[in-house]
This record gives sequence, structure tokens and C-alpha cells, in this order.
Amino acid sequence: METQASRTTPIPIIDSIAALAEGRDVWLTDIWGVMHNGVAPFASACDACTRFRLAGGTVLLLSNAPRPAASVAAQLDRIGVPRFAWDSIVTSGDAARTLLSVYAGKPVFPLGPERDLPLYDGLDMTLGSAEDAVAVSCTGLFDDEIETPDDYAGMLTGFAARNLPMVCANPDLTVERGDKIVYCAGALAAAYEALGGTVTYAGKPHVPIYDMALAHIEALKSKPVSRERVLAIGDGIRTDIAGAARAGIDSVFIASGVHVEGGGLTDAGLAKLFPGDIRPIAAMGVLAW
Repeated sequence: METQASRTTPIPIIDSIAALAEGRDVWLTDIWGVMHNGVAPFASACDACTRFRLAGGTVLLLSNAPRPAASVAAQLDRIGVPRFAWDSIVTSGDAARTLLSVYAGKPVFPLGPERDLPLYDGLDMTLGSAEDAVAVSCTGLFDDEIETPDDYAGMLTGFAARNLPMVCANPDLTVERGDKIVYCAGALAAAYEALGGTVTYAGKPHVPIYDMALAHIEALKSKPVSRERVLAIGDGIRTDIAGAARAGIDSVFIASGVHVEGGGLTDAGLAKLFPGDIRPIAAMGVLAW
């Protein structure tokens, strides 16, 4: 079984993950950028996850989607990711609900698109206006097809002047949607921190979501799971790869367009992407068996 790569050794570039599946009981697999691109599923990734499950492995989709797991499952169905490719889902939306529960009975401003409103279902809180809110829940941009964080400079400055705390339900900075890169909630949260605002993050790369994921897996399997037998798979350097390292879990980097233009991979390119001690044990252009 491969282990954390040394920074002095080139990160292996592989075409098949089959060998790395040996000795692993669980895959913590990112969704957007690994299983689909927001428009269509990646057939080879769905096949790899299915083969791992048929061999006795468990696939937990671990996502920074700012919505509960049930909402994400419905989205996967619409995109065409088959249910037999995964066992369960844990999202940053699930983690964010716990963080938002401290504002019970108080108005919170929902900064994000209408599609993320399921995040608040059943929570004992009020979705208030920007003027009345005591906190901000950021799930993304209102319209990430045309907007950038610069469009929110005035709003964020106003929040910072009032010292409003922000809960970021998706720490991702950007994501690949089809052939386009769009901004996520993490980009707004970073801009808010630059203004002096206080942000609490749900999701990767923060350790609590990994603890939540492993507890979920142990409940599914009805037995403890050693982190040495878990493999994280993702395309986010500061989320998937860094988060797995913080949690003491090996990872495989998938080269999406967010970090590697055109999906290409080279030793020199990987050395630039991973110059320090936080490194994956291997890199792939796409997840494939």
C-alpha cells in the first residue's frame, strides 16, 4: 500500500487507480471535478468507484457542496452519476447546519443562489435581510455565471463594518462547470477575511468534516475504520489534498481544469503545485480503474 509521498520524490503519475485500491477499505471521493463537471458524469470515475465497491470497498462522496446530502444526491441523479457508484454522501452543507444552529431564533442573511436554500430546511432560524441579519451564511454568489467576488465589495464592506460573523458553507474558491471556471463561496469568504471579517468554515480542508465522514462510515460498516485504510480522491489542492493531510489520510490528486490547464500532467507541473510537505501519493488526469 502506497503512503504519503516524500517531497524529494516525484509524485507518481498513474493511469489506473486499481493498484492503490489494494489494502484500502474506504474511498473519500470528491464529487465536482472528479465524478462530474457540473454538466455530465465522468464515466471512468463512475466505473472506478463501482469496481472498488464490487471488490468490497466503500465509497463515501465527500463534497464541499453547500447543501444537505439528500439535495446533492438528487443533483447527481439529474446529472447522471449512477447510484451504484457510491454508498453515501457527506457534505459541507451538513457541517454548516451544525454551525448555523447557534443562531436559533435569530435572523441570518443567506448569501448565495436560490438552489442552496435547502440548506436551511428545518433549522430554527430566520432568513433575514442584509440590514437586519446578525450573521451571514455564505453558500456562493447569487449568479456565479456572470458575477465575481469584486461585485460584492460593497456588501462585504458593510458586513465587516458591522462585525457580522460569516459561516462559509463551501470553502472552495472556484469550480469547473463544463468548460468554464466559476467562483464559489470560499472566494467570497476570502475577500471578507481580507476586509477584517470573521469567517467560520464548514467542509474541506477542515478536520471536523473528516471526523464526521469517518463516523458516518463506521456507522455504515458497524465497525471502526483505520485511517491508514482510507484513501481521499480529489481535484482541490487546498481542500481535498490539504484536508486529507490534516486528517492523516493519504490522497490522490485528480487534475481538473481548476489547477491543470487542459488536464495535462507533468513532473515539473506537479512539483510547482505541491512544493511542500503536503503532497498526494499519486496524480491522475482522470479517476479511472
